[in-house]
Amino acid sequence: MREEPAAISWTPDLSGSSGPIYLALAAAIQSDIQIGALNPGDRLPTHRALAATLGLDLTTVTRAYGEARRRGLIDAAVGRGTFVRDVGRGRRDAEVAPVEVDLSMNLPPLPAASDIPTLLSRTLATVLRRGDAAQMLNYHPSGGGADDRAAAVQWLTPLLGDLPPSRALVAAGGQAILTALLTTLAPAGSVILTEAFTYPGLRAVAAQLGLTLEGLPLDGQGLIPEALDAACARFSPTALYTIPTIQNPTTATMSPERRDAVATVARRHGLTVIEDDAYGMSPTVPPPPIATLIPELTWYIGTVSKSLLPALRVAYLVAPDERRATRMRAALRAVSQMAPPLSAAVVARWIRDGTAHRILDEIRREAAARQSLAAAVLPAGTFAAHPQGHHLWLSLPQGWSATAFATQARRFGLALVPDSAFAVAPATAPNPAVRLSLGAARDIDHLAPALERIASLMDEDADVPPEIV
Repeated sequence: MREEPAAISWTPDLSGSSGPIYLALAAAIQSDIQIGALNPGDRLPTHRALAATLGLDLTTVTRAYGEARRRGLIDAAVGRGTFVRDVGRGRRDAEVAPVEVDLSMNLPPLPAASDIPTLLSRTLATVLRRGDAAQMLNYHPSGGGADDRAAAVQWLTPLLGDLPPSRALVAAGGQAILTALLTTLAPAGSVILTEAFTYPGLRAVAAQLGLTLEGLPLDGQGLIPEALDAACARFSPTALYTIPTIQNPTTATMSPERRDAVATVARRHGLTVIEDDAYGMSPTVPPPPIATLIPELTWYIGTVSKSLLPALRVAYLVAPDERRATRMRAALRAVSQMAPPLSAAVVARWIRDGTAHRILDEIRREAAARQSLAAAVLPAGTFAAHPQGHHLWLSLPQGWSATAFATQARRFGLALVPDSAFAVAPATAPNPAVRLSLGAARDIDHLAPALERIASLMDEDADVPPEIV
């Protein structure tokens, strides 16, 4: 296994500099290379470490490293750091690296200041010290027991308002809920409407159940109501599946006015709506779900996995009424039997004592820091994002296909997801695009060189050899 050199101790002299600090810092890198203070292969301090040394904002150092990269002075080695470039080596000499930073999985970032493993361990110990600990290790009711459903209602109250616990169900993740819903609501051959680019898990379930997906056009606010209206008249669909907040993958978020227009169309056609609000808790001020506008037509999915921690595998389903909740309980039993009892108990405890909201606030701050980093590194105007979202949708320069770009990124230790993974045929993006999941990186110091490498690839010609495309 290769042993990487330690980062050098380097403190640039910025005294007497005028103009933007990030340009002065980039100029200092260039100057120190010219005088031999920095040599090819030297590993520079991390963004965070140099910012602390110089008393600068992290974004300023990020912009400076980005500018130095654009000048051809430095390069990012994913998972290893930022190095002074040896201009005598071309990019064709780059070795194919194992995946060092997997930006393909969309998950909430671990907050830099939180010790969630320790917190999780303590909570599990507390749960297992309860008087009914033995029951924790047994089978639990499908759809969740009374305590878990009450916690679900408490968690969702900021979004949905007051709910009777009888309408809430607890399951082993959003994918289990989606499978149970489509198995119950949509006979084989049914048409399900969705956004033209959508969650790959929906595509997988639809293929398994023999359902036809029809992709609808989006704009910057997501689903277009007029297109939905026309599709309802043309296809007589069984349901609409939509992600109205920080849409996966495009990041579009419906405004309240757009949600009202979509709800009006659904009401006019009596259309069942499956509202996947996986990222609904991410914004500090979350928009009102469609379920608040047409509760009688909407099945609402809220997942803790995308809000707090994927390993918990707990998600909530709110049915239009108690009768349909009872029916769906049987479907969930057939799909996954029950939510993981220990995970559900941990989540319920965190919701009741306020821990869940404290973690959520820390995740929002970490997500915002990562989005700021991306904005500083990636070319302006090339991507769509939400300031507290966990991913972004990157449009590629002319000449690149999304598959070729993702393949080339893989040669440098990066895993990205091309637009084809989300496309509902015959969808095409205005430009080829890839999804970058910023939350997947271990921390900002691992994310920064990954983003620098992506920005560097965007500056290069799309001359990927056919055998690796």
